[in-house]
Amino acid sequence: MDSLDPASPAALAPAVPLQRSPRIWKFWGTALWGLVVFGAMFAGQMAVVTWFMIRQEGPLDLGSAIHVLGGGLTISLSVITGLPAVLAALWLAIRLSRTPFADYLALRWPSWRSIAIGVGALIVLVGGWEVLSRVTGRESAPGFMMDVLTSARADGALWLLVMAFCVAAPMSEELFARGFLYRGWSESFLRPAGAIVLSSLVWTALHLQYDWYFFGEVFSIGLLLGCLRYRFNSTWLTIIVHGLNNLAAVVQTFLLVGAS
Repeated sequence: MDSLDPASPAALAPAVPLQRSPRIWKFWGTALWGLVVFGAMFAGQMAVVTWFMIRQEGPLDLGSAIHVLGGGLTISLSVITGLPAVLAALWLAIRLSRTPFADYLALRWPSWRSIAIGVGALIVLVGGWEVLSRVTGRESAPGFMMDVLTSARADGALWLLVMAFCVAAPMSEELFARGFLYRGWSESFLRPAGAIVLSSLVWTALHLQYDWYFFGEVFSIGLLLGCLRYRFNSTWLTIIVHGLNNLAAVVQTFLLVGAS
């Protein structure tokens, strides 16, 4: 046979290295990498908090720490710095999977129709919670939001707060929850339905500043975003809808603070 002849072209051809095929992290891989991404987000945010704590004048006690942590400027900058930390951790996890970054996270630009459907569904959902809050005599906006907005306005950082809540936070949280967590868990034994529920629970757990009532609202919005991610296969869509939801919340809180 020619292939056994040292002088044959087949024998002289260089060996082609085997290329490992791309893969998707499944349940446990996604869960473990999810902890890494969350840790990166936390570290990025705490870097800003630490900086403000160091620059704090006077003794460093519990009262001064609470003042720094609750400051509108501190919160705004910490949310913004969390975004590059999330992107770096996601890049590492996806790089090791050998899958293109945009493909793994479903970074596909949505159609106008899908945006309209997403925004319409959000209006109906949030409107239902607004009616429920009025019926039960609860505040329409959480006290946390009102305190942060008041502080940011006093610091002259209202524009920074809007950027943090309406751009940086939606990007960080959606790339993490509906992008990375959903992708891996939906291809595990959980399937899409289980991935939507579990990623929504994780996303809700990121909002520890709210009480149980707003936890319920956040979880329901997470389910909606998960369904949009599944139906239209676009994380950019969930980022847009999430950002518009946060913008509406900021405007509502601003009007309530101005009226008080």
